[in-house]
Amino acid sequence: MANFIWYELLADDIGAAQDFYARVIGWQIGDSGITGIDYRIFATSEGEAIGGLMQRPEGSPGGPVWFGYLPVVDVDESLGAIVEDGGKVLIPAWTMDGVGRMALVTDPLGAPFYIMAPQDPQPSRAFVEHGTSPATGHVVWNERIASDPDRALDFFARHFGWSHQGGMPMGELGEYRFLADGPVMLGALMGVPPGGEPGWHFYFAVDDIDAAAARVRDAGGRIEMEPMEIPGGEYSLSARDPQGARFGLVGPRK
Repeated sequence: MANFIWYELLADDIGAAQDFYARVIGWQIGDSGITGIDYRIFATSEGEAIGGLMQRPEGSPGGPVWFGYLPVVDVDESLGAIVEDGGKVLIPAWTMDGVGRMALVTDPLGAPFYIMAPQDPQPSRAFVEHGTSPATGHVVWNERIASDPDRALDFFARHFGWSHQGGMPMGELGEYRFLADGPVMLGALMGVPPGGEPGWHFYFAVDDIDAAAARVRDAGGRIEMEPMEIPGGEYSLSARDPQGARFGLVGPRK
């Protein structure tokens, strides 16, 4: 299985980011206890950790951003295969005691993500499949927006075993392709809409989509795509936090 096992937000102001997501999604935030770095943990109200928060390194390209972590057995072996297949290494492999070995890479189209061989044998609950309960506060959908969806699909199929399992037509953008990891529906792959931005887009589950949208606005965020109905009767929206990091929300309309 190669579902995402961790998510991480790089922010310019981690105190403000902490307050925003605690207010919008209801996450609890705690210190990781890692020596020498201010690394904070986002957790659901039930105490299940879903991701981390840290300061964006000064001078790093781009702006505040969410990353996802994909599991591998051998980080160094996977790095070689990814580079051979057109990907790049942004941060070489390193090992963190008690956590695991990891590296920051891109796929052949340039979208960054982490690969990680975790030391903790317990399965991650950072991502739960959409429709699974309880899901509030977890990532429930992982969306790759790509300039060449065919190439992106081939890459993730080769290296992580993902498959294309149905989809929905999107006119000139082609098909909104559902991505599966074995029996688990983990997200979708789509082309870049006009004026859109390629990369990964992660959706967090909320109890009430309209109430959550109001919290985004009240906390200084910006709704880019208003709530729209998705298969199953729930609604999704796309937004940016006050520092510009892109994220999505999924939930029922009450």
